[in-house]
Amino acid sequence: MLFRLAYLAVTNAFAALRLLPVGDRDKDVEILALRHQVTVLERQLGADARVRFAPEARAFLAAPLTSLPREVLRRVRLLVRPDTVLRWHRDLMRRRHVRTCRPKRRGHPPTVRSIRVLILRLVRENPAWGYRRVHGELTTLGITIAPSTVWEILKQEGLDPVPGRASTTWADFLRSQADGLLACDFIETITLNGQRQYILAVIEHATRRVRVLGATAHPTASWVIQAVKNLVMDLEDAGCRARYLIRDRDAKFPTLMDEILSEAGIETVLTVLTVLTGIRMPRMNAVMERWVQSCRGELLDRCLIWNERHLRHALREYERFSNEHRAHQALAQAAPLRTVPDPITDPKRTDDLKIRRRDRLGGVLHEYSHAA
Repeated sequence: MLFRLAYLAVTNAFAALRLLPVGDRDKDVEILALRHQVTVLERQLGADARVRFAPEARAFLAAPLTSLPREVLRRVRLLVRPDTVLRWHRDLMRRRHVRTCRPKRRGHPPTVRSIRVLILRLVRENPAWGYRRVHGELTTLGITIAPSTVWEILKQEGLDPVPGRASTTWADFLRSQADGLLACDFIETITLNGQRQYILAVIEHATRRVRVLGATAHPTASWVIQAVKNLVMDLEDAGCRARYLIRDRDAKFPTLMDEILSEAGIETVLTVLTVLTGIRMPRMNAVMERWVQSCRGELLDRCLIWNERHLRHALREYERFSNEHRAHQALAQAAPLRTVPDPITDPKRTDDLKIRRRDRLGGVLHEYSHAA
């Protein structure tokens, strides 16, 4: 607007200079011609038509009219009425007054951002807390704030009341009990000789360590019981103190399996309770099902298994690969038996990387490491 107004002032200043040598008679003729044009324009537009002026055009039109006497101003033929010019002037003064004299903010001051972040953190870390419980915790920290303000902040963030946030999901339960959880499942595959093989594997929720208990074409009750006994001894040697074993309702799991896990002598080192998942609810055993998917996609679907002996060899290699090298998102890209190395900060090392590859199972699995 200011640039446009300056442009109009400069152009009309040159127009005024051109009018200086013009005589009064010529000016009178030009004024009559302009009045006649205004009359014709008003007749064509009609009485109800409104001519719109830009803000800079309003300012420039009102400026020269201020120097004219009132009786002369009444005789001037304009496209707008005098009341309109006065309204333009009032609007201009109102804008100037608003810019220079802004009113004070009404109502309570906004909540400090750090307090808002703290409130959201308390609700996120404690889903069962309502706004009054959060307000009480803030009071113990010496933070003065009204309970209604806490409620308003939660409402603005779209957080539901406590009944909608306090329900514990299966994923939250598994995450909170990960240190004492084991999960097991059977995997089926078919070898090239047409024989169906059953693989029994167990995974630790906390460390994601996998133990392949064995593979057989006939998963009898005695075979499963012996595999469970071997698992108990391995867990005892590793110092793993599990509390729950998650499995499905497969008929291949004998009822004696639960009794073996709670026999005398095992409770002193290992106390395992069996948690049965729902029918056709794989999400209740999601960690094990995710490993089964990885085993199928990375091994069983990419490797031709000749017989049971070849299957056991492949499973041993994949178990070692999964525990010692394969990155797991739940472990921040670490492996169950390997930590993530420190990031490389030396530019010289990044410019000349020497990475070697180690193949497992004839190139089905690849392991990468820095060359010595």
